[in-house]
Amino acid sequence: MKLLLDFFPIILFFVAFKFAGIYVATGVAIVATVAQIAWLRHKTGKIEPMQWVSLGVIVLFGGLTIVLQNETFIKWKPTVLYWLMAGTLMAGQLVFKKNLLKTLMGSQLDLPAPAWRATNWSWIVFFGVMGVVNLWVAYHYDTDTWVNFKLFGGMGLMALFVIGQALYLGRYMKADEVREP
Repeated sequence: MKLLLDFFPIILFFVAFKFAGIYVATGVAIVATVAQIAWLRHKTGKIEPMQWVSLGVIVLFGGLTIVLQNETFIKWKPTVLYWLMAGTLMAGQLVFKKNLLKTLMGSQLDLPAPAWRATNWSWIVFFGVMGVVNLWVAYHYDTDTWVNFKLFGGMGLMALFVIGQALYLGRYMKADEVREP
């Protein structure tokens, strides 16, 4: 259910784009994200910082897309989010000397420090590359192709990366060491 909720705005964006174009789809994505945050706030009473950032980015870049009737802004939105995530993880590691992935997931995974470091850096690189790939698709292909990539390509690459991470981390896991959440 959480996975569906996380992808709710992008799925609605995709459907709206196919039926009504980029500007309607952008408005739908803004409304869907606001609704998603409101529902989470009502259900859990808590919104994660990255969800607030995502809301801010969609409202800003989506709003600029609609007001200026320029689809370039909405095409930059995924890249901005990817690079913010990469930058946050990198700043945690380099500036604050804190592995934010370990902070978030340390209660669920017991890994040695080098594995945490490698995992953190792999996510930094992945998010950085995804930002570049998004812009490459946005500027080298038409909007329809970009929207398809945003939904299917982006999610597919993320799924492959997560599977790769699971395989990498699996070598550190022992059946009796896996903690229940």
